[in-house]
Amino acid sequence: MNASLLFWIPASLRMAMVLLASGLLWLFFGMEVALGSAVMVLTVLVVMQLHYLKSLADWLNHPEKTRLPDGWGAWSEVFSRLYKFHRVDEKNRAELVEWLARFRQAMRLLPDGVVIMDDVLHLEWCNPAAAAHLGLDEQRDKGMRVTNLVRNPDFIDYIVLGRYDVPLTLKVKARKLIVQIIPFEARRQIMVTHDVTDADRIDMMRRDFVANASHELRTPLTVINGFLEIAQGQPNLDPTTRAGHLKLMIEQGQRMQNLVEDMLTLTRLESIETPLRPEQIAIPALLEQILDEARALSNHRHTINLHIDGPNIRGGKEELRSAFSNLVLNAVRYTPDKGDIQLVWSLKDAGPEFSVIDNGIGISEEHIVRLTERFYRVDKGRSRETKGTGLGLAIVKHVLIRHHATLVVDSVPQRGSTFTVRFPMNAVVQD
Repeated sequence: MNASLLFWIPASLRMAMVLLASGLLWLFFGMEVALGSAVMVLTVLVVMQLHYLKSLADWLNHPEKTRLPDGWGAWSEVFSRLYKFHRVDEKNRAELVEWLARFRQAMRLLPDGVVIMDDVLHLEWCNPAAAAHLGLDEQRDKGMRVTNLVRNPDFIDYIVLGRYDVPLTLKVKARKLIVQIIPFEARRQIMVTHDVTDADRIDMMRRDFVANASHELRTPLTVINGFLEIAQGQPNLDPTTRAGHLKLMIEQGQRMQNLVEDMLTLTRLESIETPLRPEQIAIPALLEQILDEARALSNHRHTINLHIDGPNIRGGKEELRSAFSNLVLNAVRYTPDKGDIQLVWSLKDAGPEFSVIDNGIGISEEHIVRLTERFYRVDKGRSRETKGTGLGLAIVKHVLIRHHATLVVDSVPQRGSTFTVRFPMNAVVQD
């Protein structure tokens, strides 16, 4: 039915009832009583209308604090519809507030910085990543111009030129950022910051790795190719010379093979597709094997002893064997003849430890922080003499990372070094 009819039909019926009652009063009690009663009823109706109008005005001024009355007559329908509209509006507002809170929470968790500014670059909001990147404070800096907060000439030039289609590379607090401003709405702009410091460092490490690997492989390949050319050009070499050439080629070929194997090991350790498969490791048996290898490499030139006073642990057996063996064999290579090397497995308050202690040539303090870098050598000439690949300690580092262990190096030049591997207590196998 038409909404207009729904209003006018009840109103007309009420007016008809008033007229009918007035007519009856006129018939039985006279004109004065009928007119007086009609005036009184109409006055009551007008007062009721004014009362409901006043209630409606109060509610419109304070819809959150004032309750809608139930109403009478047509007002009942009016207030009922207003109440439904108000409930729907409250629900929509609650959903909007919830979505806004979710949006802000998502923005706060983003690794990239997000800054919302007005059309004249006044700060309205920023997430924690942007605050860390640019040194902003949402509460303190709100309403201030971003160009006054980020005092960088390149950034100011970027703003002045307005070439926002091209990102800006910015260096702030020793960090490298990619900054881009994106206009949105009529009077707002978004600034996005992306920290590429770690990506740049990884890219540089990759370039260095390729360059170092190429350099390490070039020398043995040059030697092998040179001897092959000699053999091809001089087929009648005397047996002694030929034997000497073959020996050097075998040594250089072995060096290349060791280098390739170490590079493959590093790749496998860094790959997320190669998960750690922990097992119970009998530490005494493992360290006895490594002790035999060390004594074989030493060939009675050093005194090497093993002390075991610790528990078995869980971990990747072959990975830990590789890490321990690298530490021990390094000690043999860099300790002069008649030196002393101690291998110690013990249990400390924080967890089990494996220490390799020697009285060899030692390492200067400035080299210690870089020992686990790929191809980093304290003494390149001596490393090649000992047939090292330059990747042993890098392998140790990645094995320990997979086992949540740490490597601590304590060394004094000409007095010796101590390499200590510290495992967490939860690595211990409980009997």
